[in-house]
Amino acid sequence: MRTATIHRKTNETEITLTLNVDGSGRHAIATGVGFLDHMLTHIAVHGLFDLEVQAQGDLHIDAHHTIEDTALVLGQAFAEALGDKRGLVRAGSAYMPMDEALAFVAVDLSGRPYAVIDATWHTPMIGQFPTSLVGHFIESLAATMKANLHARVVYGRDDHHQAEALFKALARALDQATALDPRRAGVVPSTKGTL
Repeated sequence: MRTATIHRKTNETEITLTLNVDGSGRHAIATGVGFLDHMLTHIAVHGLFDLEVQAQGDLHIDAHHTIEDTALVLGQAFAEALGDKRGLVRAGSAYMPMDEALAFVAVDLSGRPYAVIDATWHTPMIGQFPTSLVGHFIESLAATMKANLHARVVYGRDDHHQAEALFKALARALDQATALDPRRAGVVPSTKGTL
């Protein structure tokens, strides 16, 4: 089973997260930030990952630390669950529409963290979630997952729809990248022999 449980406690947040890469989309998520819960639910459901997240953060200040640290822990869980990445497809990409919005995500579980985000937002907030932190979530996820991740909102008018399309595309790209390729027979998918 490709699973991981991560517990992270700082002066700003305390997060416990359990991930099963080979899941069915089951989820139990409570971060105190409603729109973050909504986006993490999309990652679970559209990526077919089982995901449990319990987070308590300094929301009396704002949602920044909770959003950032949840992304860091999720990336760490993927990295731990995937181990040396033997047999992985390794890369994936997906377009996802959401009403008038369209988003695209490409991911390579290369071991080299890098993120490129191309998105224009129309409002400063979606619920308690600052739109400026959508990109920061993806950057933080890429850092600890050690992935090359490109995310783009192609177009849209509604920020909720744009973010939802982006997270659904992220989930589907991750589902592809984390899949096992039987043709690899447990070989690391790299000319270097390691990721």
